[in-house]
Amino acid sequence: MAHRMRFGIFLAPFHKPGINPTLALEQDLELVQWLDRCGYDEAWFGEHHSAGTEISASPELMIAFAAERTRHIRLGSGVVSMSYHNPLWVAERFVQLDHLTRGRVMLGVGPGSLPSDGIMIGVTQEHTRRLLEEGLGVIMKLLTTEEPVTFKNDRWDLREARLHLRPYSNPLFDIAVPAVASPTGPKLAGMHGVGLLSIGATTAAGFDALALHWDVMEAQAKHYKTTVDRNKWRLVGMVHCAESMEQAYRDVEYGIEQWFDYFQAVAAFPQMAVPGNNVKEMISFVNDSGMGAIGTPDMVVAQIERLWKQSNGGFGAYLMLAHNWANFDATRRSYDLIARHVFPRFQGHYDATMSASARARAARPALAEVHAKAVEVATQKYHEEAAKRAG
Repeated sequence: MAHRMRFGIFLAPFHKPGINPTLALEQDLELVQWLDRCGYDEAWFGEHHSAGTEISASPELMIAFAAERTRHIRLGSGVVSMSYHNPLWVAERFVQLDHLTRGRVMLGVGPGSLPSDGIMIGVTQEHTRRLLEEGLGVIMKLLTTEEPVTFKNDRWDLREARLHLRPYSNPLFDIAVPAVASPTGPKLAGMHGVGLLSIGATTAAGFDALALHWDVMEAQAKHYKTTVDRNKWRLVGMVHCAESMEQAYRDVEYGIEQWFDYFQAVAAFPQMAVPGNNVKEMISFVNDSGMGAIGTPDMVVAQIERLWKQSNGGFGAYLMLAHNWANFDATRRSYDLIARHVFPRFQGHYDATMSASARARAARPALAEVHAKAVEVATQKYHEEAAKRAG
């Protein structure tokens, strides 16, 4: 695979209700620092306002704090709930972040996934996708032209709106929209020529739709005369690694039941159907359904290869959902193992060192014999010279 795949995380985040939220958010930032050190490419922060588990209300604040603590990793919103915000202010905030991060920011916008969020401000699920489409249209005009934007709907009233700062990135920072199973996200991505975040890539419906999603994007791009790029297609999956299967299973006993309970009984998000009544059943579901990989780095390699094949042409980045199935130390170890053993398989580094090792191994007997002979000759010469000096 000549393509250099990027790796990152999609950080909702998920935390058990009742724990110290200050510590939980601090550890989210510490995790991103760890990923920066390990060579991860991207981290995406979510926005949620209810249900007590996904406790980050502002991707922008997380990006700003993380940017000060990291050097290389790019930081995105995964995602800003477009139906909750005036698009002018979303564009303004991300242009400012683009300057503050020196071009490391990425903008992801979505409809808003938790009905319990939107209902508090009078936004219901039947309107969120329309508001996403209208809001993204305004944002793209503001970011890509200097013409004033006038737009009015039932939530926003823009009157000759302009940005008073242009982006730091040239020509523009990455922009992406999410997709689970429906074609809504791919249609918007193709329409505007932006990236796609396939959050449901490893769900049964999402996996089946991967190739279709790209076809939709290409058809939309052709119709609207835009360009889509597979390198800006990001697939999200769930993994946890340890040195052995047994250790990985022990690790996830810490928090997998809480994560499953959240989607089974709390979050009104039916696309994430995750059956299982105990830890053993939950692990089996993740591994057997193809939704994720709980085990060794080789299992992660196999999952990514499966997704690559299903995408029918490849994608640019694999993002791991930050699920907190394991405690913090085991979580960091998992990301470290993936960086050490999985990255090289998809970034062009594995074959080079393995081939060099194989060549050296094959040549070792002959070279060792030559080396031993050279040492023998040098030793003999030394003794001869020493004897002459003594005589």
